[in-house]
Amino acid sequence: MEPVEIIEDGLLLRPWRATDADDVHRACQDPDIQRWTTVPRPYLPEHALGFVTGLAPTGWAGGTSAPFAVCAADTGALLGSCGLVAIDHGLRSAEIGYWTASWARGGSVASRATRAVARWGFGTLGLRRIIWQAELGNHASRLAALRAGFRVEGQLRLADPPAGGQRDGWIGTLQPGEVPEPGAVGPAGPGSLAARRAAVFGRPHPELFATVGGVELRLRAMDERDLAALVDTCRDPETVRWTSVPDPYQHTDAETYLAYHRATWAGGRAACFAVADPDDAYVASIDLRISPVDPGVADVGFLTAPHARGRGYLPAALAALTTWGFTTLGLARIEWRANVGNTASRRAAEKAGFRMEGTARAAITYRDTRVDGWVGAVLAEDLTTGRPA
Repeated sequence: MEPVEIIEDGLLLRPWRATDADDVHRACQDPDIQRWTTVPRPYLPEHALGFVTGLAPTGWAGGTSAPFAVCAADTGALLGSCGLVAIDHGLRSAEIGYWTASWARGGSVASRATRAVARWGFGTLGLRRIIWQAELGNHASRLAALRAGFRVEGQLRLADPPAGGQRDGWIGTLQPGEVPEPGAVGPAGPGSLAARRAAVFGRPHPELFATVGGVELRLRAMDERDLAALVDTCRDPETVRWTSVPDPYQHTDAETYLAYHRATWAGGRAACFAVADPDDAYVASIDLRISPVDPGVADVGFLTAPHARGRGYLPAALAALTTWGFTTLGLARIEWRANVGNTASRRAAEKAGFRMEGTARAAITYRDTRVDGWVGAVLAEDLTTGRPA
């Protein structure tokens, strides 16, 4: 393929030059680029020179990739990288990859460049599909893909997961006719729910605080220090009676839950907290899980350690969590469900402001059977009108 230049939406996309090596080396010192891409670590000057003088022109010449330097159209300053890789001319499919230099972030460079490259790929190369992939947790890349028109269609296990990272990734596709026009603001634009949540889940797990009876509780990310207490809690007869935790509950089950906790935060699907007392000891765990079909709805689940029951810890933590869900995640409704008869869970939910809405028949799967469930909810408007009593 012959290298080309594209000018669109304030950007100049051009083939890489040897003179770009210093800027590429500087850009790839950024921790986020090293964390979320496959660039060598440490990234040395010879890596940058080899890319701009070797890998990039070889890809163009062989027709296997189309890598572009993304520059400001008015000044020519390097802003980032965007291009097609793994081009399959027979299948008429390719994958896209991009990064934005730290000094150019905040201007939607990646999404604008991706739109331009995708439009060229469909129009000039005759592609029928462009694939986007990213490691679970790379919310900045996901947001750029959404703004470029990609449909994020699910998760897949990564062929080469990074050390210390997630083993799963997101995958999305884009087809002809789906690329937004330059300047168009789609459903993932600034101020959207998608942008709001990308900013939340793209950061480290937050900490929340609640106070009850003069005791300050900390809601934090669960980690290995909590596993022994979690095992004890899940072996308690009342926990076994009212939940579907494995029975007998093993340390490996706690490790599986911790992995779930980390993966769902990375995926933006749930926020799972350990509730810790002033000595940082585990007293409860509480999950806020976003509905996969309605982004405005979430549900809660919780467990309290036997020694901490009856102290008001759970209602206080639950109220703090639901407030965070409404104000930070933009939720409209948070639901609670429990097996009919689980009065302890019901009291905790009611004290936290949940209004009981009734009994749903066969609403809960409980140890391979369907049982009736109590249903309650609290709404975002309750924050301003007062939580229901």
